[in-house]
Parts: sequence; C-alpha cells; structure tokens
Amino acid sequence: MGKVATGIEIGSRTAKALRGTWKGGDFQLQSFVLGEAEGSSIADRWAALPGEAKLSRARVALTGKDMNVRYTRVPRVPDWQLRKLMRFEVAEIGESSGEGVASDFNLLPEIPEAGGEDIVLLEEHLEGAREAGASVESFTPSAVALYNAWLHFGVVQDDTVLIADIGHDNMDVAIVRGPDLLFARNLSGGGELFDQAIAAQLKVSPQQAAQLKHEHANLKPGARAATPNGERVQRAMQGAAGQILSLLQSAVLFCKTQIRISGLKIHRVQLCGGSAAIEGLSEYLSRGMSVPVEVFDPFERIEVGGLPAEQQEQLEEYRLEAVTALGLAAMGADPDSYSLEILPAAVAKKREFWGGKVFLIAAAVLAVAYLGWYALDRKERIATGEVQANRLARQVRSAQSADRRTRELLTKNEVLHDATQELLWSRGTGQQAQALMGFLAQSMPDDFWVTQLKVGRAVDEELGLAREGGERPVVRVKGKARDSAVSPTVQHRDMIAALQGQFPTASLNHTVDRTNFGLDLTFFADRPAVPEDEDADSE
Repeated sequence: MGKVATGIEIGSRTAKALRGTWKGGDFQLQSFVLGEAEGSSIADRWAALPGEAKLSRARVALTGKDMNVRYTRVPRVPDWQLRKLMRFEVAEIGESSGEGVASDFNLLPEIPEAGGEDIVLLEEHLEGAREAGASVESFTPSAVALYNAWLHFGVVQDDTVLIADIGHDNMDVAIVRGPDLLFARNLSGGGELFDQAIAAQLKVSPQQAAQLKHEHANLKPGARAATPNGERVQRAMQGAAGQILSLLQSAVLFCKTQIRISGLKIHRVQLCGGSAAIEGLSEYLSRGMSVPVEVFDPFERIEVGGLPAEQQEQLEEYRLEAVTALGLAAMGADPDSYSLEILPAAVAKKREFWGGKVFLIAAAVLAVAYLGWYALDRKERIATGEVQANRLARQVRSAQSADRRTRELLTKNEVLHDATQELLWSRGTGQQAQALMGFLAQSMPDDFWVTQLKVGRAVDEELGLAREGGERPVVRVKGKARDSAVSPTVQHRDMIAALQGQFPTASLNHTVDRTNFGLDLTFFADRPAVPEDEDADSE
C-alpha cells in the first residue's frame, strides 16, 4: 500500500477530514469525519473535528480573504533564478502588507498562445495557521486541491472545463484544458448569497432563510412554486443565482486577461460544494453561460465500502462538500501530483535546515546530546499538557455547542407552539359552530328563527373564559320568535335544556323575551378545580 494522506478542509459551517491512499490505480478511503464548525476563529473550527479522527500527514485547504493567488509572467530562466525572482516578489508583498508571508509557486503548463514565456502561480498566505493538534505537512489552495480531484476522478477530455466548488462563504474555481491547469482562483461569495437574499426578501432570520431554501429552492426555468412563500423564495434565489453566474463569468474573463488568451472558450462547467445540490442551479447556470453545466461527484468512482457504516452515511450526505478534502488526500498520497505547499516560516526553515545541513548536524550531535535529551523531555511534558488542554477545550466547546442548540430548539418550540395553538383555535371555532348549527337545525322550535350567527374568539367572564387564559372560541346567536299557542319563553327554556343535555360540557349565556332570543356558547370554558377529597369520593 502507498503513502497514506489526510485532506482537511476547515469551512465556516463544517470541518471535514478525509483519509486515504492509492492502491493499484484506485484511491481507497480509510476514514471520513465531519463536524459542524462553531465560532469564527480557526481554532474553534478545528475543534469541531471529532477527537478520534486521525489527522496525521495532513494537507489543509486554504481559501478566503487571507489567501491570495497571483499570476506572474517571467522570461524563461533557470530554476535557481526563478526561485530568486519569486522570493523577491514575495518579500516585496510582505513589506507592503506589513506582515509575514507564507508562499509557494509552481509553473502552469506551456501554452502556445503565451508567446514563449512561463506563467508562474504564486501563492501567498498572510496569516499563519494556529496550532490545532494535527500533524500538518503543508497548506494548499483549495482551487489546486479541486484541480487534483478533477484530474484524478473527473472525465478528462481535450476540452476546456471550469470546475467550481460553491461553498458557504467562498467559491473556488479551476479552469482546466485537457489535463492542464490554466487558472485557479478563490472568489468571495457562495451559498450564503441565497440565504441573504431570502432573509432580505421575506424579513426572516438567516436560519429561517436556510430552512426556506431547502424547502422551496427550485431555479429550473419555468418552475412554479406551490405556495406564495415558495414564489417569494424563488424570486429571491433568482437574484442570488445571478450573482453566482456573474462570479463565474468574471472568473473566465479574468483568466483570459491573466494568461492572455482572448479566444479562450469554456466548453462545460462542473459544480460541487454544498450549494451545487440546489434544485435547478445547473440548468440556470447552463442557460446563462450557454454551455452544459453538471454536478461533479467524484465519489461515484470511489469504492467506499471499507468505511464504517456511520461514516458512509455521513459521506453520502456531504459528498459534494467533501470534494476538496478528497483532492487534498489524493495529491498528498501521490508524490507526482501537481502541488503547491505553503508552509509557515518556522516549518519552512526547519525543512531547509534538515535538508541542507544534515552533515553539520551529524558532526555536532555529540556536543548537543545532553541538550537534545533535555529539550525532548521538556517537549514531551509540554505536549502532554497541550493534549490535555486541547481535550478540555474541546469538551468546553462541545458543551457550549449543546447549550446553543438547546436554546435554538427552545425558541423553535415556542414558535411551533404558537402556530399549533392558532390552528387549534381555528379548528375549535369551526367545530363549535358546526355543532351548534346542527343542533339548531334539528331542535330549534318551529316558531323560532335565527337572524344572526357570529363566530370568533373572546374573553368572557360570564362564560367562564378568564382573561389570564387568553381569547378562546365563542359562538353568538341572535334570533326572533313569533307568538303562538305555546309561550316563546317556554319553548326557549325547553330548547336550552335540550342543548345542555346534548352538550353537557358547554358553557352558555342565553336571553329571551316575547319576540327575541340570544345565545352565547363555548366549549372552551375553564373547568373549576375539584378538591382532592371530592375527586376521590367520585372515583
């Protein structure tokens, strides 16, 4: 079995770690874990990964505002001169920004239209990643990881393909011609655009907007929603989808400008990431870009039967979001993969030190043996303390996360309770009115007729509807009576007796004179409390 590598993507919503190796030309998954990211800091998001996950030999994806991709055109020079040119440019950027810059570069393939010059992909990461308890080999731009996922698991032909990973906050784009990478870039904007548009249109919270998106999203041309809310959601999503389309089109234009190929034409588009699964998004973008747009799912070509059942289920749910992590693991396990390795300054110096000065270290090993032993002992003690601190920190974050989710559920329960109560009153009003109308139709005296029937909700102390209980359904009837052989008062009394006999739990208010009668009725009156001793006697 070949080298085992781990790909890690720390997003704003989820943290994913995928581990695997190449065997006989096939990539075999060994584990896949995912956790819901909490908090805004990188450390908080790292803590979302389960504690039992193996995070050794990891490549970590970089995207967002702290990572910058640059393209530089240089004349053909020897490798040692190219390295000096790149060091000079990185140093100049670091001086202008006032911060340290971690960087790497690699050559794009030779392009006939480039006119005999090399195009260099220069990577900068302006803020080093904090220690997170993982054995990190390097950091790699998400767009480069996306390119490796396509190269290893996509349908690679001679055409030009745009691959886009639409995350929550950012979008990573790679433009590939055949097996060659032409352009890689990260863009600000992703699935959050849909949530923001829905929240603004319907005046709801971002959490409710995300729920409405999952319930009503449909961007297919001509699609019609079944409800007014669904129509408003779809209208809002049309605008956000237009922004996604503009980002992809601007990436193509920027690619043409950077690599100076004005005639570059995209033949097809492949989408992945959580938002790629939005109903109708592929059709919408296909119509806007006039090329086929499909979902890129590399896991269709990978055997996942070796994973535990729980991890298989989790991967099935988040497979489109795990493409970047898969690309990182695949390139980490294959030493011949196209790669950019961005290292913090301390790690880079350490590699250079051990690679170029090993003989000097061997000559001085006897002189520093004692110091080495002492440093190792101290390091082990510090590492043990850090492991314990990290474990306790994860437990605290887990408890905080559980508390937050519980509070969110309580809020949701209150909303659902109010909606259920409203539905209950509406149904109770209808059933109450139906019961009374049925009784009147069968039992109202022939000399009586109804002139007015109203249903509604009210607070009425005489009916036993106390103010602290809130409004409850009430039916109010007014009618008239004609003089006959039998007194209207007697007929009204008999009617009320029959009504109480048929509905013994109903609370009534009734009036009658020679020509008019009135009746107020509710089935929702407060029942008087029964003393415990009387209740026991009745039993």
